[in-house]
Amino acid sequence: MSVLNVVALQLAAEPGDVAGNVERLLDAVRAHGRGSDLVVTPELITTGYDLDMFDERGAELAEPLDGPTVTAVAKAAAQLGTTIVLGILERDGEAVYDTAAVVLPDGSVYPFRKTHLYPAELTRFSAGQGLLTVDTPAARIGPLICFEHAFPELATTLALAGTQALVIPSAVPIGYEYLLTLRTRARAQDNQMFAVACNLTGGGFTGHSLIVDPAGKVLASAGAEETALRARLDLDLITRERDQEPALSMRQIDLYRPEAVDRLGVVTAGDR
Repeated sequence: MSVLNVVALQLAAEPGDVAGNVERLLDAVRAHGRGSDLVVTPELITTGYDLDMFDERGAELAEPLDGPTVTAVAKAAAQLGTTIVLGILERDGEAVYDTAAVVLPDGSVYPFRKTHLYPAELTRFSAGQGLLTVDTPAARIGPLICFEHAFPELATTLALAGTQALVIPSAVPIGYEYLLTLRTRARAQDNQMFAVACNLTGGGFTGHSLIVDPAGKVLASAGAEETALRARLDLDLITRERDQEPALSMRQIDLYRPEAVDRLGVVTAGDR
C-alpha cells in the first residue's frame, strides 16, 4: 500500500513580521513534521495576508526563492526528510508573486505562482503563467492557492497530469468557511484525488482547514484555533475510486468547448 502522511499547519501570521512568522513556522514544522511525508502551510504565512500592507511594503517584504526564508525551510525539510509546501510572497526581479514553494528534502525548490488572482489582488501581485505538479518522494502533488479552488478546470488539469494530492494553501476569511469546505470536497471528489486545504487563522481568517479523500469524505478537519492537522492517505484509494466511477476517463472534451453549445439543442424561452 502506498501511503502519504500529511500534516497541515493551520497557523496565524502577524502582518509584516516576517522574522517572527518564519520563526513560529519553523518551530511548528520541527514540532509536528517529524514522521510526515508532506507538510502544508497557509497562504502567505511568512508575511501575513494584508492587501493594504502589500501596497506599502510588498516589495520590501517579498523574497527571492534563494533568500533566507526558503533556505531555512529547505534546511528543515532536509533534517526531517519531508516535503514542505510554503506560502510565501516571492520577488522575482520587479515582479511580486503569491507563491506556494514546494521544498523537497533534497533541497530542490519548485514554485507555483498563483495564476487566478482574486479581483482585489490584481493590482498587488503578478499572476503566474503555469500549473505545476511535483514528484515528491512519497506522492505526486499539485498546488493551487486559495481562490483557485473555485476553478474546477484547474484541479482537473492537475488530476489528468497524475496528481495524487491537491494541496491548497489559503487565506479564507471568517464567514466563508462553507466555500473552503465545499470547494475542497468538490475538487477532491470531482477528480477522485486527495485534497489538503491549509488555511490561515487569526486576524480575521477562519481556519477550518481540512483533508479530504477521493470520495469527498473529510478525513480530518480543524476549527478556528491554531493546530496541526494530520491524516494518513492511502493512495491506492485513488485507483479504487476511479475504477468504481471512471469519470475522468469518460470525459468528452469536444462537448466542453463554447462552440459545442449549438449542438446541445439549447432552446430559449422565446422559441417555445
